[in-house]
Amino acid sequence: MPGRTIPQPVEAVPETAPPIVELANVSKTFGQGRQEVSALEHIRLAIGRGEFVTVVGPSGCGKSTLFNILAGLTEADPGASIRYGGQPRAAKELLGKVAFMPQRDLLLPWRRVVDNAILPLQVEGMSRAEALKRAAPMFPEFGLAGFEKHYPHQLSGGMRQRVALMRTFLFERDLTLLDEPFGALDALTRSLMQRWLLEVWQRHQRTILFITHDVDEAIFLGDRVVVMTARPGRIKLVLDVKLPRPRDAEIVTSPEFIQIKRQVLAAIEEESLKSFQQATGG
Repeated sequence: MPGRTIPQPVEAVPETAPPIVELANVSKTFGQGRQEVSALEHIRLAIGRGEFVTVVGPSGCGKSTLFNILAGLTEADPGASIRYGGQPRAAKELLGKVAFMPQRDLLLPWRRVVDNAILPLQVEGMSRAEALKRAAPMFPEFGLAGFEKHYPHQLSGGMRQRVALMRTFLFERDLTLLDEPFGALDALTRSLMQRWLLEVWQRHQRTILFITHDVDEAIFLGDRVVVMTARPGRIKLVLDVKLPRPRDAEIVTSPEFIQIKRQVLAAIEEESLKSFQQATGG
């Protein structure tokens, strides 16, 4: 935007710990000829063990496409380099190796809460009895004690998300992808869920890559915030969030939080303007 100074892009590589996943030259094009659309272009990103990395950017910037590649649901264009657990991988080889929660909770309406939660364990061949034993201690932790025999339609939106997150955490993998899990919740429930998720993350010591459209959420949750450009999506900016943990609601009014928010918003607004100009031919 005119009159604003946009921070210079930096390489999205963590300072500590060997990375769980490393991406280099990751691009994705859909369609052919006049129908060809470049969704991602030359993504370079590394995520270290135990990090909580959040991803923001203008609508249509390829965030979900990036997640689908990391989940093994979409293959990257030729020339991409993907290393997972230190080993080179094709995107399709990541299927089943990464825990992935999409935007919708996708709970099966005919299964009770407990049976929705243990579904990934049963898919992997674990007996129901063993899966129930594994899951039992997590119900109180996820605020679901006493609701094990309920059906999804009997739960609030926040509780449904807790079930979906518990299911994702039971699918124990080195990397967990969360695609706007709180996007459909009201503001108060969303705030409560954010703080709760940080507590769960710190106890389980998982590595999380988290998509959101909410800049406050991205900063509040993340160790680093990755800002993507308008389509084709590239990494425009990476900011370290050096705010103390554990974090509480008051931290969003701190000068440090506000400064980071200004930088992220400036970068996103610049890209949103580009996206608007592309759409209108301006």
